[in-house]
Amino acid sequence: MIETGLQDKVVVVTGAAAGIGYATARRFAAEGCRVASWDIREGEAAPGGVFQQVDVTSAASVEAALQETVRRWGAVRVLVNNAGVLRDGQLVKFKDGALSGMMSDEQFDSVIGVNLRGVFVCTRAVAPCMIAAGGGAILNASSVVGLYGNFGQTNYVASKAGVIGMTRVWARELGRFGIRVNAVAPGFIATDMTKGMPPKVLDSMMAHTPLGRMGQPEDIANAYVWLASDAASFVTGTVLSVDGGVVTGT
Repeated sequence: MIETGLQDKVVVVTGAAAGIGYATARRFAAEGCRVASWDIREGEAAPGGVFQQVDVTSAASVEAALQETVRRWGAVRVLVNNAGVLRDGQLVKFKDGALSGMMSDEQFDSVIGVNLRGVFVCTRAVAPCMIAAGGGAILNASSVVGLYGNFGQTNYVASKAGVIGMTRVWARELGRFGIRVNAVAPGFIATDMTKGMPPKVLDSMMAHTPLGRMGQPEDIANAYVWLASDAASFVTGTVLSVDGGVVTGT
């Protein structure tokens, strides 16, 4: 049996009020970690951890929460950049030969703000803490749609593809400090975010998934824990697809 090496490590999980983030915070807590759960919404702490209301797009909000976490437990050794939002819409939409709609600036900016800028803001804040402590693991939420695109998701796809790019840059920049940086690309996971999608879209995606089902939040949480653990000590700069084979099935 391989030891994870995660006992007593300080972990920050963003977007932890529900879904994948909620499952991830609890999965790390089960490994004996001290978990700070961050979300802009109200939520509850993982067992033995704390919950902090944090706006990941705000450097001041992130820095305040980070300092509180460090004062409580010491240096953050694992950061899971999980927070994300959807604001779907076609770039331009035509009906009967006339323009009937388009993606708004607000739709684009809000998704890029949380999904991409939020990852940047949190990583920029935590990286110096990890460097001073001698290393750590940064785990970023991408998506399979960031790899192959998806109809009606210009903003979301751009943000998730951007996360992959930043992951690879930071793996190069931070590796010399003992910091590993990886991304996880979930497929379609049964969360509140995907439950709001039209049933015919969900049915179509499951039909194109070789395993024939949606994933569970715990499937992604397990991937994050493995990437943070000693078992993945030589893994950095990678994108781990946890998607039931959906890319293969497309």
